[in-house]
Amino acid sequence: FQTEQIARLSALVRTLLEMSNLQAVPRDDCIELAPLADEIVTDLTPLAQKKQITLHQECEDIHIIGSDALIYRMLFNLVENAIKYNQPGGSVQITISRSNGKAILRVADTGPGIPADCRDSIFQPFFRVDKSRSREMGGVGLGLALVREIAVLHGGGVTVESSSENGTTFAVTLPLAQPC
Repeated sequence: FQTEQIARLSALVRTLLEMSNLQAVPRDDCIELAPLADEIVTDLTPLAQKKQITLHQECEDIHIIGSDALIYRMLFNLVENAIKYNQPGGSVQITISRSNGKAILRVADTGPGIPADCRDSIFQPFFRVDKSRSREMGGVGLGLALVREIAVLHGGGVTVESSSENGTTFAVTLPLAQPC
């Protein structure tokens, strides 16, 4: 039990340090979003298989300027949450498209949804929709706060686009870049 607490505190400290240092990270990489999504799907396939979740993606060839590491972390957090909070036999869909001069990254799941009264609060540090599940799911309640900070740092934002008992869709908007 003590080892588990130490691991949780270590993860908390790592994430807090990451968040405090975000401003200092250079954001001038030319990022191709489709290969980034491929990498995340590859990295999260073992977790998805363990939880019996299928991963799908539909990604246009879109470029943005920013920190490759931070954009990876942002999308990784969204997809990891979509897997962790899903139900066995569910699915996660990653879609990257363009609309009104912006890149739109959507992560949709078939989980239980997020109650309407929690949809703004979930982006606050340490907020959890279901506090009783925090131990079994791991994490420290900073994943979506980090997603929001990274999106804002890159001139964009994140919203819960839709949520019901049939699943949730998060949408991140980011400025487009010319192909590099």
